[in-house]
Amino acid sequence: MRHRKCDDRGQAFPIYITVVAGLLFLAFAYFAVGQAAATRNGAQTAADAAALAATQHARQHLFDGFLDAIKDDGPWEDWLGSDGFSMGGTCAEADDFASRNASKSIECGPASGPEDGVTVKVETNYTVGQSIVPGSEDVHGRAEATAVIEPRCRLDDSEDNDSIQFTCNGEDWVIDPDEEESLPEAADLFSVYLSISPTNDE
Repeated sequence: MRHRKCDDRGQAFPIYITVVAGLLFLAFAYFAVGQAAATRNGAQTAADAAALAATQHARQHLFDGFLDAIKDDGPWEDWLGSDGFSMGGTCAEADDFASRNASKSIECGPASGPEDGVTVKVETNYTVGQSIVPGSEDVHGRAEATAVIEPRCRLDDSEDNDSIQFTCNGEDWVIDPDEEESLPEAADLFSVYLSISPTNDE
């Protein structure tokens, strides 16, 4: 009987080792997944920030063009409809904000589709790090984001063609170019928001 107990203990030991090894493997696997997820999320944050900053830069260009038009009696209606959208300087802005989030912009261009905007793809400066997955220490996070500009205003039907009147999200504006307090801000005229489901990969 004593020998049988010793044999049972001897047989259980390899099973114990196998179970412990399996649990350790699972722990390291979950850790690797967590590392990859953190890197991916970091990349997406950088891409979102870069796309928004780039598109806000384009919005400011539209707003400045609108202000110049109303002061010079130019075609301000065109600017209000975002006809003057330009990519000028947007990608430099994307590069700046990507770097603030420990990443770099690897692609930047106009958004596809009917809306004006900017699409940015970034890559993290850091990697997933060492894990049980071979080569993970060389893998950078990548993500893409698109931000678009949406005009918020519509022209008012007015018999006074000399006045500058329009409505933005239910708020009426009557502009006097000589009175700064009557001037709107860029966000009053155009909204900027992230669009399209972001795609990313480790």
